[in-house]
Amino acid sequence: MTPTTPTRLFGAAALAAGLTLAPAAFAQDHSTHDMPGMAPPAAPVEAGMEGMGGMISPLGPYSANRDAGGTAWQPDATPHGGIHLSAGGWMVMVHGEFNAVYSDQSGPRGDSRSFAAGMLMGMAQRDLGPGTLQLKAMVSPDPFMGPEGYPLLLATGETADGIDHLVDRQHPHDLFMELSASYSLPVGEKGSLFVYGGLPGEPAFGPPAFMHRTAAMDSPEAPISHHWFDSTHVTFGVITGGFTWDRWKVEASSFRGREPDQNRWDIETGDLDSRSARISFNPTGNWSLQASWADITSPEALEPLVDEKRVSLSALYGRAFGSAGFVSATGAWARKDKDGETLDAWLFESAIQFNDAWTVFARAEQVDQAELAPGNIYTVRKVSLGAIHDWRLSDDIKLGVGALINGFDIPSPLSASYGDTGGGMAFVRLKIG
Repeated sequence: MTPTTPTRLFGAAALAAGLTLAPAAFAQDHSTHDMPGMAPPAAPVEAGMEGMGGMISPLGPYSANRDAGGTAWQPDATPHGGIHLSAGGWMVMVHGEFNAVYSDQSGPRGDSRSFAAGMLMGMAQRDLGPGTLQLKAMVSPDPFMGPEGYPLLLATGETADGIDHLVDRQHPHDLFMELSASYSLPVGEKGSLFVYGGLPGEPAFGPPAFMHRTAAMDSPEAPISHHWFDSTHVTFGVITGGFTWDRWKVEASSFRGREPDQNRWDIETGDLDSRSARISFNPTGNWSLQASWADITSPEALEPLVDEKRVSLSALYGRAFGSAGFVSATGAWARKDKDGETLDAWLFESAIQFNDAWTVFARAEQVDQAELAPGNIYTVRKVSLGAIHDWRLSDDIKLGVGALINGFDIPSPLSASYGDTGGGMAFVRLKIG
């Protein structure tokens, strides 16, 4: 739901090029019907296209509301926010979200810390020859956290300092989370062929990354299942080819398997040594299903001889709620085969936006963890419940204040090292678009 291109381009350069602000819903501005990627006035509007005034995806002849991060799909009914601009033959969208967070995780293995997180995203697309070109980018303030990341009990992940694995903490994302381009060609009235490349980018694996899922994006904490479902969403080198037909999509990627290193400010390079494939199906405007597989070479810098195979299944749901709200949910399972170990993760998350002001969100996870105690695998569980209240500062900017609480289920004897655990976060959010 968040197409993107380098933000500095949209700051000074885009305005210098004479971009004009378009209304939030293009349907109210009939002059935009002749823009590239826009359906003509007589074209039928599919489920979920109303929020973009009939905007067509740059990857195929379907609603742009279906697009999430990378080339992943979400339900067509998903609202599609952003500030919309146009200049010449280009259509531009900008969207951002910034959180100031205080995290408190109790017990002997817990910690407390304040940090900033979020992202600024942009997208530019236009007709080019017989097809459509799209440029995307996403940047994040996460590197300012430093190598320790933020406290998050039961979470594990790649090294953030080049020396130790992060345990009970969430790593910061890189400054550049996506710098990509795609080009698609129509195939008949219902199909398309596309190619997508990123440095960094997101290969064809799993559901949309958690910051793009409508059921998850209001929570400032990463899921502890992140490294099963969507840790590949920042991959320094990826090429994806795909085919869409109506409500179906098949795609395959070649990408660099190594997780980003401890240098969070740079752009890395390396061989495209890993593979993935995904099939997606949106049976109705309210559902998005996917199944995917990945063979990842040497993902962890501290374990360079260990490869991983992953499989993932997920279902995303979304529909209007009341007169001004939206309800969304994600159910997902993933399996990781690593060095002879089979580790499963289960995820359920949901959010109810009651109106423009109030949103309540929840998440439940079960993960087989092999890094919380060396030499042992433990099945751990976590639940989170939170809410955020937003105040609209303008048509395109909202300021919100929220909080969440955590609950944990940790088996013996691992529970002895965690003691009396609990946790939560308080946060202030600025949302643009």
